[in-house]
Amino acid sequence: MKNLFLTLLVLAFCFWHYGASFLATILILSFLIFFHELGHFLAAKFFKVRVLCFSIGFGKPIFVRHYKGTDYQISSIFLGGYVKMKGQDDSDPSHKSYDKDSYTVLHPFKKILILFAGPFFNLLLAFLIYISLGFIGVEKLSPTIGGLSEYADKKLKLNDKILEINGKVVNDFYDIKPLVDSKNLDIKILREGAIIDLSITTYEGKTQNIFGEIITKPLLGITPKNEFFIEYHRDFGVFKWALDESIKSAFLILEGLKKLILAEVSPKNLGGIISIADTTTMAASLGISTLLLITALLSINLGVLNLLPIPVLDGGHIAFNLYELITKREVNQKLFLTLSYVGMALLFSLMIFATFNDITRIIEK
Repeated sequence: MKNLFLTLLVLAFCFWHYGASFLATILILSFLIFFHELGHFLAAKFFKVRVLCFSIGFGKPIFVRHYKGTDYQISSIFLGGYVKMKGQDDSDPSHKSYDKDSYTVLHPFKKILILFAGPFFNLLLAFLIYISLGFIGVEKLSPTIGGLSEYADKKLKLNDKILEINGKVVNDFYDIKPLVDSKNLDIKILREGAIIDLSITTYEGKTQNIFGEIITKPLLGITPKNEFFIEYHRDFGVFKWALDESIKSAFLILEGLKKLILAEVSPKNLGGIISIADTTTMAASLGISTLLLITALLSINLGVLNLLPIPVLDGGHIAFNLYELITKREVNQKLFLTLSYVGMALLFSLMIFATFNDITRIIEK
């Protein structure tokens, strides 16, 4: 009852703070968790493992329906979810069962497939969302110059639309920054209906990259015009585009993690549930394509992070089973329990730290 009251209190505050758009956050997170757990559930069923519980949320259940040996429930703490299989319990890593319908007796390779199915379903969902975006269209910022700094080359003018940089096509404004990589550039622009080739000189300046790092690089000294267009991929190329976007997003997340581990970016950039709520609520107000784009990114994030080799995450369990597969023996039980509890403590600490960052950002605004 306490958990439910606290959850309702937090929800009431969020709806008061964000408005009705916060409903999008609840629906998106619940669906992403459901889809992740559905992957585990279907894989477990395929290998004849009995699923005791399929839960959206943690804590005490507030709604339960029992069907064919499984409790389908919504629990009081909405942040997460789980599939509890016979012979496997993250809340008690020592729990085992040697019945024929138990997870414990499976070959390690089958266990790996069950564990991998959850993150895979998140990656699959993102891919499907990107396909739908190819047909719905994605709103992009036009590569049209809306402002010029005092350091910008005088050959550039307001309302110039940049078409190419050093022979590489520019589709939207965010394509420009990575292509500006040297002192002299050959730029093709559209100006008052005429295509013009220009030789432009850049200047060295400080800017932020996608990870929030301050870097020094060649700059054009331009800002975008508040002009948007819709980009479509309504042909067979939509599948390649969706796959490319999924892979690019996954590697971007891995690069961000690498930079955090190597202390190349500040851990203050780490965001939690409040940051997610901020992003999804804002996306909901910008339209369906932006909301779907954020949902795809969150789904990839969930899939990639769950594959990290941290005990209690899917990736950690996969690592344990790979060890058993290679060595033909189980991980020492004492070591397994120790690593599991360390993993729980690490994740809990990261969640608190990320939430602290979120609250700090709100206070500093």
